Amino acid sequence: MESFGHYIKTERERREWTQTEFGAKIGINTSAISRIENGSQKFSKSKLKKLAELFKTDLQTVTDLFFADKFAREAFKYKCSESIFTVAKDTANYLRNTNSTQGQFNFDNE
Repeated sequence: MESFGHYIKTERERREWTQTEFGAKIGINTSAISRIENGSQKFSKSKLKKLAELFKTDLQTVTDLFFADKFAREAFKYKCSESIFTVAKDTANYLRNTNSTQGQFNFDNE
């Protein structure tokens, strides 16, 4: 799996956009695009929707890639073991299940 910055670079190059052209389309200056692509600057979460539109992909895919990269970088930064990813998956499943809306049963005999 590639970093989020590498994903952006790959998709930009696939469309044959220069960093300047891409930056103009998404509203980020060229030097920031370069730093984002090489991983020394973070991409803004507020621009994910625009990025998905430019790359003609669904927002969920872009959001997942963005947060997966963010999580992996934090795990690496704090020298977490590989088991952190299993624990994170289990935690996400728990949160998904506890935050889901529970259906209601109507036991009234009308």
